[in-house]
Amino acid sequence: MKNRRLELKLARKRAAELAGMSKDTWQRIEEAGEVRLMSIAKVDAALGWAPGSAAGILEGREPIQTRQASGAPGADISRRPTEELVGRAREVIQLATVATTTGLTSEEIRDLSDRAVRDLKAHGLI
Repeated sequence: MKNRRLELKLARKRAAELAGMSKDTWQRIEEAGEVRLMSIAKVDAALGWAPGSAAGILEGREPIQTRQASGAPGADISRRPTEELVGRAREVIQLATVATTTGLTSEEIRDLSDRAVRDLKAHGLI
């Protein structure tokens, strides 16, 4: 979570404000301290993640971004290795899902992107 906050160029205090919590609560979350699950859920929107992403981190999953940090690399994938193409395809599918649907959890978005990547692979597109 700290890496994402820094990627977005957010000070801890500003990130906490965006999430509607105190700076101390935000710090406890970043340091894996004791906090309410409700507080963890507030992190998603502040960091540009799909609902449930911050909680998913606690279970060892990767968050799903709903927006990129400024200066993020572009979509020029023509010379990237297959593994990188798969990762980029998964990211694009997740962003499109977030942009066109409401109410999906991070797990549902992840499942959808995994199915789409499997289909793209089956058709030899990636």
